[in-house]
Amino acid sequence: MSSEVVGAALGEAPERATAGSARHRGLRLTGWYTLLTVLAIVVLFPVYITVVRALSTPVAYSDARSPLYPVAIQWDVFWRAATSKGLSRALTLSAVMTLVITVAQLVTSVLAAYAFAFLRFPLKKILFGVFMATLMLPIEVTLIPNVQTVTDLGWLNTMQGLSVPFLATAFGTFLIRQGFIGVPADLRDAARLDGYGHLRFMWHVAVPLARPVIAAFTVLAFLSAWNQYLWPQSVETLDNWQTAQVALSNLPTAEPATYNVGVAGALIVALPVLVVLLAFQRQLVRGLTAGAVKG
Repeated sequence: MSSEVVGAALGEAPERATAGSARHRGLRLTGWYTLLTVLAIVVLFPVYITVVRALSTPVAYSDARSPLYPVAIQWDVFWRAATSKGLSRALTLSAVMTLVITVAQLVTSVLAAYAFAFLRFPLKKILFGVFMATLMLPIEVTLIPNVQTVTDLGWLNTMQGLSVPFLATAFGTFLIRQGFIGVPADLRDAARLDGYGHLRFMWHVAVPLARPVIAAFTVLAFLSAWNQYLWPQSVETLDNWQTAQVALSNLPTAEPATYNVGVAGALIVALPVLVVLLAFQRQLVRGLTAGAVKG
């Protein structure tokens, strides 16, 4: 066998291997994209059907045997839902309550997490364990005494009654603490030599380094506050103090002709949640991953 033939055979082998690996990667990517597309369709299909039910005239949609497309579209259904039974006021009240709770939980969680991560004080581990044990108590366990406390304070049908019991959360403290304990010890020593106190070190060093975790918790706090139903239902006795989740039950859905108004109202209330998840999904995933790894 001549040297030219041997050289050509040796040169063709890497080319075949490269082509085979590229083909394999292409097939693997195609498979992953196909799987993700199917999963996206499965997840989004209920949302699509909900939009179809909201836009369709209920009786006509039922007579058409519930097809996968709108029937006798009512474009004004979302406007009628937003202006019906005080839903617009309820949305405003929910937005204010959510903002108050989210900001308060963010501040208290950052401060408490910093204390548990960087400060030294007696019984620190025991206190942290007791603090985390509150996560095991569902709201139903503390609902009656908390409602009685709010009633005794005269906070029924007030913003204080809606928000004060949720101004601090053990989950936020735990999550942000996981981000803080990943701060290198060298940075703490260097900041101490530069004359940084605790507040200055927290604001200029610890918080920026734990920003993904803090952003993730902010999104979770927003979603939790916005979706509250049991507590607002327990401390509201007047219609003008109903939050969006509670006001949905007042929409006119008893008659078949107005069923789509309730569906449209549910979509309106869910819209802020969808917007926040789409806008901050990357920060949410990064923050939760960072908190899990650094622990």
